[in-house]
Amino acid sequence: MSTTSTTSTRTLVCSVTGAAVVALDGTVLTLAQPALQRDLHTGVAQVQWTGTGYLVAVASLLVLAGRLGDRHGHHRVFALGALGFAAASAGIALAPGIGAVVLLRVLQGVCGALLQPATLGMLRTAYPPDRLTRPIALRTGAIGLAAAAGPLLGGALVSAYGWRAVFLLGVPPTLAVGLLALTVREPHRTAPARARAGGGFPSRARADGESLAPARAGGDLVARVREGRESPVRARAGGDPLGALLLALALGLLVHGLVTLPHPGAGGRAAVTLAASAVAALALVRHERRAPDPLLPPALLRSRPVAAGLAALLAASAALSGTLFVVTYFLQETQRLDPLAAGVRFLPLAVLMVLGAAFCPPLQRRLGPRGAALAGGALLTSGVLVLARLDGGAGAVATGTGAALLGAGFVILMVTATAAIVRHAPEANAGVAGGLQQTAMNTGPALGVAGAALLLALVPGGGFVPAEGAALPALALLAALTLPAALAFPEGRGGPGGGPGGGTRQPGGARRSRRPFCVRS
Repeated sequence: MSTTSTTSTRTLVCSVTGAAVVALDGTVLTLAQPALQRDLHTGVAQVQWTGTGYLVAVASLLVLAGRLGDRHGHHRVFALGALGFAAASAGIALAPGIGAVVLLRVLQGVCGALLQPATLGMLRTAYPPDRLTRPIALRTGAIGLAAAAGPLLGGALVSAYGWRAVFLLGVPPTLAVGLLALTVREPHRTAPARARAGGGFPSRARADGESLAPARAGGDLVARVREGRESPVRARAGGDPLGALLLALALGLLVHGLVTLPHPGAGGRAAVTLAASAVAALALVRHERRAPDPLLPPALLRSRPVAAGLAALLAASAALSGTLFVVTYFLQETQRLDPLAAGVRFLPLAVLMVLGAAFCPPLQRRLGPRGAALAGGALLTSGVLVLARLDGGAGAVATGTGAALLGAGFVILMVTATAAIVRHAPEANAGVAGGLQQTAMNTGPALGVAGAALLLALVPGGGFVPAEGAALPALALLAALTLPAALAFPEGRGGPGGGPGGGTRQPGGARRSRRPFCVRS
């Protein structure tokens, strides 16, 4: 086997395994939370932070982590993330109390943020563009299978060995691929290649990435970066750590305020926390407007399909995760099902999420991105409404119907929104667009679960029964927000570009967007 072939194979194994383990970790934890709460003698709000702390850490660092991979090599960053993920997982399995679990989950989230963007970055460096379809398809399929197996596997492990077993599950594979990634030599990228990847630098470039044309690298650099026409290597390497810090503060304080608000006598403290979150968010906006290489490039956010795709993913993932959080507690605490039986009730959701992905491309060709997104949003909202009517005597059919609608709606929205983001992002910001997509997919669950925990606490004694609580009706309204977002998607049907907005490629790699879907200035 040639060196190139060996490198590609090892990279594919690392990418597929890393992405699958992260997906599996998120699904098995949901079924372990009630057992964790009982074993550690803690409350719902504290247990909720085992998921929220991880998600906030991941969401706030994904974009910056992707830039670290561009600078230091995706294999190195992946290895650091995978080995750290394995160590944190082992630590959680041995943790003596809820405080240690939450802190280690946050550390696990930081490592997950390093790992996730690198799973795609490694594939880009190991495979030529015309051979990327197969490895990306394998990675996507592995994520779907992991998400499908998670509830059943998690339920079986918790029932047989307790909640600590679900964290030990991910240690061997992440340790193995972390060590494997260290054996792969990072493909060498020449200075001209880096310049072209940066978004339009002249082909002549020095080793440090600066153009030989002083005027071009000088006064108009900031303007070109802001417009998305260039992303110079010098700026890409530095990233935007202050923007990442402000984003982490805004998200962390927001979720902390939502969790604290229901506690008796904590209203004032929660109000201060939420106000601090708003201040951090405003500071982030102010900083991003002035930063030469902002964490959130304005060119991306001005693109209507990109912004709509991010909004749809945020609302859909929040509604789905919040609903699963509520229904899991209902099945285990009200109906007294064991974790494995509760996992079986969610099986229709898992099956449709795996099988539904294959039907999304023909659905988009028939209905167009806008029609497909509207269908997905309607199915997702219907699923939450069906589950919101469950009472104490609800059977498997009612729960399974709601779960099936959730799975079908979410997978359609996820595939359609992700395609819109990737196709309509300016080329200079394609990597950042991928980071933003993953950020939305991780931030949504954090906010959805936090909001669900808040609403559960507002109805003592009846909050765990969906028909008697306020959580699922509110989450149905959140799911319905995907419908106006879907209206901003392109409506074109047909070819692989998803309609007339796909744009055409010019010699030298530039893209000419057609008028209806160009990036607005």
